[in-house]
Amino acid sequence: MSHFDVAIIGSGPAGASAAYQLAEQDISTVLIEKEVLPRYKTCGGGFVYRGRRRLPFDISEVVEREFRQISLYFEHESLMLTTKRDVPVISMVMRDDFDSFIIKKAQEKGVVVKDGHKLTGITFGNIPVLHTNKGDIKTKLIIAADGALSPTAKMAGWKETRTLIPALEYEVKVTPADFERLSKEVRFDVDAVPYGYAWSFPKKDHLSLGVASARKVRIDLKAHYRKYLDKLGIKEVISEKAHGFQIPVAPRTDGFYRNNVFLIGDAAGFADPITAEGISNALLSGEMVVDAIIKANLDPAKAGELYEGKLADELLPEIQTGVRVSKWFYSQRKIRNFLMKRYGDYFISAMTDVFIGERSYPKDLMKSLKRKVREMV
Repeated sequence: MSHFDVAIIGSGPAGASAAYQLAEQDISTVLIEKEVLPRYKTCGGGFVYRGRRRLPFDISEVVEREFRQISLYFEHESLMLTTKRDVPVISMVMRDDFDSFIIKKAQEKGVVVKDGHKLTGITFGNIPVLHTNKGDIKTKLIIAADGALSPTAKMAGWKETRTLIPALEYEVKVTPADFERLSKEVRFDVDAVPYGYAWSFPKKDHLSLGVASARKVRIDLKAHYRKYLDKLGIKEVISEKAHGFQIPVAPRTDGFYRNNVFLIGDAAGFADPITAEGISNALLSGEMVVDAIIKANLDPAKAGELYEGKLADELLPEIQTGVRVSKWFYSQRKIRNFLMKRYGDYFISAMTDVFIGERSYPKDLMKSLKRKVREMV
């Protein structure tokens, strides 16, 4: 039976980058992935700069397109907001290539990758034992980076306390004329879905189109996707592949460490509550858990305490602010649209600064919005 200091379940950007950082500190690390790599991963593939700047290596070779501005449209309003920056606000990646790139970087540092290994159970003790369909693995510490469904979290005893919203993403090939027209901008269309939005992300030779609702409600996302095609003026779809998924836009309420297991990324519920973008906070939470493990010298309880303390001080307050702003933004449509017409330049500039990592969601954002509402009446 193989034995490692740390086992990471899930080989997405958060898991693979955490493995890379641990291996840099000579901590023996295994990356366990249920799929055979490389594998397609359902994701819009829009990687914001605040996440890209966190990576300790350049990813240019797997970036398909870069955009230095985003466009924000509002349904039934003659309103479009945009602002430009001197860095790539959002980079387009395909997750199979992107994830494989980070995994290879981790392997170069000495990380052992076990793909095609599905976790089937965990025996907890002083040194936990991971049971997979291809054998057992001993490890001192376990990092659950296995996404929104996170079998690891369930095995470790977590109940479902996150808020998960439905989303539908399509990889779409359109005519050359439509692609040329739509490949010039990244766009978000607010209210294209009730209490949600649609997106258009141009990749190298196709579009990633998607729809998501910010509320966990029964909704025909396929119908709204079809309406979005009409809105974009797409008359002919050459090919399309649909992928449904859930996005956790509010974190767990019962902690992020127990029984030698740490939760990061979507497994913890750390996606951005307003945009549902998950990679950047997943990378950040991965950094935090690595930092805690190193400072605790692999002591599980101490590392757990340090990790949860760092989350409480740095990440959770921002997410909680985002949750409040999201509820207001998607439910108060009339007031929001009025404010966007008057103060939209401020809003899109602030959101773009969040995207590039120049600011977090400020605690005074809701106060600022409420103050502007009072100014209206």
